Amino acid sequence: MGEIEYKPRLLSYSQAMASSEFAPIVAAHYGIPTTASILAFDSIQRLLAVGTLDGRIKVVGGVNVEGFLMSPKALPFKNLQFFQNQGFLVSVSNENEIQVWDLEKRSVACSIQWESNITAFSVISGTNYMYAGDEYGFLSVLKYDVEQRNILQLPYHMPPNLIAEGAGIPVPDHQSIVGVLPQPFSNGNRVLIAYGNGLIILWDVTEDKAVHVKGIKDLELKESVVVNFSNNKSHVNKNASDEEETEKEISSLCWVSADGSFLAVGYVDGDILLWDLSVSDNGKSQRTQKLHNGVKIQLSSGDRRLPVIVLHWSSNKTQSGNAGQLFVYGGEDIGSEEVLTILDLDWSSGLAKLKCIDRVDLRLHGSFADLFVTTISYEEDDKSSSTTSLLILTNPGQLHFSEYASLSTMKSDKGKNHMIDSFEYRSVIPTVDPYMTIGKLYAIGFDRDILEAVSLTKHQPHNSVAGGSSMWRLTGGSMHQNHTAENRLTERVYIGGYEDGSIRIWDATFPVLSLVSVFGQEVTSVPIEGSTAPVSALNLCVPTLTFAVGNECGLIFLYSLGPNSSRKKIAVHTESKHYVHHCQPEERNNCSIIYSILKSPVRALQFTESGAKLLAGFECGKVMVLDTGSPSVLLITDSLSSSSPIVSLDVKTFFVTQKTTENSSDRASGNESANEIAFVCTKDARFVLMDTRSGNILSSHHKENLVAINLHLLGVQLTVFHDTNESGTSQVGDVTPDSQILLCCEEVVFLHTLKSLLQGNDVSVRELKLEKPCSWTTVFKKGVDKYELVLLYQTGEIETRTLPEFEKSRCTSLMSVLRWNFKNNMDRSMSASDKGLITLVNGNEFALLSLLTSENELRIPESLPCLHDKVLATTKTIPKKHRSAISGFVNNMIKKGLKGSKPGGNMDYNEAQGMLAEHLERIFSRFPFSDSYDLDDTELGIDDIDMDIDEPVLVNPKVNYEAKETETDRRKLLEGGSTDDKPRMRTREEIIAKYRKPGDAASAALQAKDKLLERQEKLERLSRRTEELQSGAENFASMAHELAKTMEKRKWWNL
Repeated sequence: MGEIEYKPRLLSYSQAMASSEFAPIVAAHYGIPTTASILAFDSIQRLLAVGTLDGRIKVVGGVNVEGFLMSPKALPFKNLQFFQNQGFLVSVSNENEIQVWDLEKRSVACSIQWESNITAFSVISGTNYMYAGDEYGFLSVLKYDVEQRNILQLPYHMPPNLIAEGAGIPVPDHQSIVGVLPQPFSNGNRVLIAYGNGLIILWDVTEDKAVHVKGIKDLELKESVVVNFSNNKSHVNKNASDEEETEKEISSLCWVSADGSFLAVGYVDGDILLWDLSVSDNGKSQRTQKLHNGVKIQLSSGDRRLPVIVLHWSSNKTQSGNAGQLFVYGGEDIGSEEVLTILDLDWSSGLAKLKCIDRVDLRLHGSFADLFVTTISYEEDDKSSSTTSLLILTNPGQLHFSEYASLSTMKSDKGKNHMIDSFEYRSVIPTVDPYMTIGKLYAIGFDRDILEAVSLTKHQPHNSVAGGSSMWRLTGGSMHQNHTAENRLTERVYIGGYEDGSIRIWDATFPVLSLVSVFGQEVTSVPIEGSTAPVSALNLCVPTLTFAVGNECGLIFLYSLGPNSSRKKIAVHTESKHYVHHCQPEERNNCSIIYSILKSPVRALQFTESGAKLLAGFECGKVMVLDTGSPSVLLITDSLSSSSPIVSLDVKTFFVTQKTTENSSDRASGNESANEIAFVCTKDARFVLMDTRSGNILSSHHKENLVAINLHLLGVQLTVFHDTNESGTSQVGDVTPDSQILLCCEEVVFLHTLKSLLQGNDVSVRELKLEKPCSWTTVFKKGVDKYELVLLYQTGEIETRTLPEFEKSRCTSLMSVLRWNFKNNMDRSMSASDKGLITLVNGNEFALLSLLTSENELRIPESLPCLHDKVLATTKTIPKKHRSAISGFVNNMIKKGLKGSKPGGNMDYNEAQGMLAEHLERIFSRFPFSDSYDLDDTELGIDDIDMDIDEPVLVNPKVNYEAKETETDRRKLLEGGSTDDKPRMRTREEIIAKYRKPGDAASAALQAKDKLLERQEKLERLSRRTEELQSGAENFASMAHELAKTMEKRKWWNL
């Protein structure tokens, strides 16, 4: 397993923006995916990572800090961990691909494909070293090289036979490693290895031996203590079973003490065993002794119980590490209610006298996915506090946050299963609770101060936390502040309508959306039926900053934004009466008009360019024209198509010339005025041109047996003549040649010239028959008069075509960009800008895509939030609130006063981390059972010489420099310079560890040949270097000889 160069299929942000290709990127992503399955947490950076079943990773930090990562393969993650405080994340997929993610670049830094099935994986906390255990019982050590950006497999590789020999036990029979846990406060020297048959080995990597070997056979059930915590009561049974078990499959494990002296192990039969590892076993005799060093815990007395899936521990610091809370998922009777169990345990009087102070069963919000327990410090009322916090992930994509203080309040109600008292994490853009029914993106270009007048209407949903909430303890990442200082314009806003009738507006100038205001609550006090019905249509008039909202009950609301937008009264227009509703003085109201004329759902809204009129299309097929200034209803048309709703509505303003004579050529320039022409499309593919002043139909056409999606106007310009005679008809005058209408249906796309349609010609200029049904379309403007059509098919594929040629230019899919499948009604929440930005909603998720990399209006990547706080990472002295997050063994190294550390005072984390990395490098750079590892001794062999490196080699501070200075180069090359001429006898274990390699004889021979060639090359380089040195010495001697002769001829006064 060597290094594998990773070639990502997807472009990173920087690569995509520099590419001229069609490279869609996810500019912004909010929400936890519904396929979320696993959690990881960086306790120093305060970042949370959520892995999914389809190869995505969501990173969540502090105020509005969210990141989106996606693997090239849509595979579940079976392991996900941070390299603490380093800005990297490591994942293991179901196909055993190990990937390291660079959080700063938001992409995969490197990956390696493992040959066998990885069954256990763990990162040594505070480092970039990893343990990997596989299905064959092999334990490997990996290292991520930050400078070279690759994953290295180190020489320290433990096959099962070597582990068995070092532990003094028989070789396991095809037993996989199911758990790997570095022991806290061991300076990285010890690791716990758990096998599928229940065998547990605590291995010392510096001495290459087993410190502890435990199994079910080491626990005599007749004499051991079995504690049953069923029914919230503790029962001690010293004769629980007459049958001694020999093997039991392990399903989970965790340390239950800060120093790694006690271990909790969960089994597939529902049992939990607590092991005492504080006293080392005596050599190989540990397998023959029956020690009272374990206690069995049972959460239920039933015979058939669920496996113990998850175990987590939180220590009670007041009890010297012998008390705390054990969080358990599983172990209950099969068929029982799904709960998370918390046990308050205390064994300060000895493990045999284990006591359960209390038990709490928490009912979950959905089915359990994963759990993380950590201690989080925070500032409150100018005081530093810390608390045990739970992050609970349930399906589908629900993340709940709770603190231990809120859990303790439920302990008074014994005998009950409690619903967890927690706060649900809510995205910046909620899409499910409340449910988003429609969303629109608009370009405005107004000063930011204009929208600040309505920002006071923001509110936080009850019992929820989001970025910026005081209850959300995560503070990871940081926001880029430069872009807000440079740009005082609000370039874009995103408006979302919800099922409860509310409306939310976000500033979408940058890929970090921020909530501006929430509307809708003010109209609940108006006595009108249907005011809280689901929102079905939206439209914003940019010049007047007025937006209209239509709902499923046919109501239309007009809201005002900007300065002086607050209203003390609301004009209400119904079919039968008109009245004014006066708001309470303390109420903040931005709604100015409510229309309730037709009892049919509103399907389309469109303001005229000036905002003086509003056109509304209904489910019944009628169109209503409203005067927003009076306010009044100007006209209501008959149904444009029998039983077919309006699906698209657009309007253009033109100059209208009044005809005063029968001769159409007699026109006075002073009689011109502005009017609007409406372009209406119904679902049965009927599109109509209508004069909004008179309601006259200028043109009507119908595409039979087709389902229309929408229509788009391309460069439409014309002049309309209005006849002032009794007939009052309207006629069309001049039409520009490039005025075109694009009619998009599910099966076909038609391109018509406006002139031919007005002349009654229904034949399209171009026609595109689609290979599969289409669901949504939009048009992007490229340059002055160039357009590009974007089609979203019901299969989830996205395709772009040039206009007017209909030539296919590029294609992608929702699956490749977001890992989304297309769903019904997804088009209702889709919107686009003319510069290549598209917004989409799917379940819990909101995404903003950028399709045209040449535009880059969102200023990517410089405007993205930073997922790694470099200031915190490079701070030498870790603040007190972060000290609890420092890995145990790094802290232990400082306490022990190793060279380079500063006893007492502030902790220099970076220095200690560097010492630990050097310490681990020396351990894992050798083969097991080779020369024993000693901090005060280093061995240099000829294979370690690299003649290409001229820089001095840094060594460990613990090395005895005085002894090393007296050694010659010759003695260094001879592995320590021993004066003993006799070769040292190697032990059998050393020979096995150094020369036994996995694989067949052919591969071993090939590897040996490669090593010989490599050794020969090094010797040749050494020989060449020796010759160069010899030649240099001869030249120096010759020069010295000549200098001596010259000096002999000089007199003393010439010196």
